[in-house]
Amino acid sequence: MAVHKASIIIIALICTFITIASSVPFIVLHGIGDKCSNSGVKHFTELLSDWSSSQGYCLEIGKGSWDSWTMPLLEQTAVVCEKVKSMPELSNGYSIVGLSQGNMIGRALIEFCDDAPPVKSFVSIGGPHAGTASIPFCGATWICIMLDSMIKTEIYSDYLQEHLAPSGYLKIPTDIAGYMEGCRFLPKLNNEFPVKNSTYKERFSRLENLVLIMFEHDTILIPKETSWFGYYPDGSFETILPPQETKLYTEDWIGLRALDEAGKVKFVNVSGNHLQISHEDMKKHIVPYLSDKSSSSMTTMAVSELPSVGNFVMNLIGPEVDQLQLVLRHFSA
Repeated sequence: MAVHKASIIIIALICTFITIASSVPFIVLHGIGDKCSNSGVKHFTELLSDWSSSQGYCLEIGKGSWDSWTMPLLEQTAVVCEKVKSMPELSNGYSIVGLSQGNMIGRALIEFCDDAPPVKSFVSIGGPHAGTASIPFCGATWICIMLDSMIKTEIYSDYLQEHLAPSGYLKIPTDIAGYMEGCRFLPKLNNEFPVKNSTYKERFSRLENLVLIMFEHDTILIPKETSWFGYYPDGSFETILPPQETKLYTEDWIGLRALDEAGKVKFVNVSGNHLQISHEDMKKHIVPYLSDKSSSSMTTMAVSELPSVGNFVMNLIGPEVDQLQLVLRHFSA
């Protein structure tokens, strides 16, 4: 009888191991001014791992907060590309969860990284995919005033493109000529040059799921619709084109239209300001795309056993940069 019970236990353990091992891992790419060692990012990654039963990894770039501001985005992408290729845990495929600027790195990873393992799902949380008309995460401090002044004069200069990461996706609708000539990242990422790179489109089109989360009251991304690839038309700030009316979509420069027509794109609108996402919305809009089908029952158990944290608020940003705040809002049951 004891042997029989022991056999059952061993079989159960083996089945559990197989279930966990078969899940698809994911990486988290944090936003500007943040770093993987911050408690909030660690907590965010751990929650998604617990709820999805998939292993999550936050991948750091250089010195974290500082390099997220100062390292050119193509260089940041190269760092993450090498890390991904060196991780045996990701060799059979993985998913990406991007936070704000981290989505730029995530999409560049998909389009630019040669000989990398396949990306299954890409969950974009507040990503400036079509650009932004303002330096993100700024306010009334002296550095923000200085940066805003630079926007009007030098944002597409060689110096700022080499030393200010957000300059790589700053798109001023009334200076498209300067943008196309001087911006070193977004025109390439969005395949905007006259001669299109078919490899970028082919790689992006391979995604199984693309989840684009926009925040209804986002005051950081200008306009907020950039999270869905919507943006201002060239030459004007007066109207905002929905993604389906942009040339990127209609001419399918990167494969967004192909993915959408295949039913693989989810345009999600949640309440709150930039990156303010509740546990409920995380479970509804993120976790399903990280969970392997074989681990769905385990995910349900993990969620039900998590203790209630009530109105606990987690600060996800370190003290290095003023006014860089990323908040997880928790609702009581």
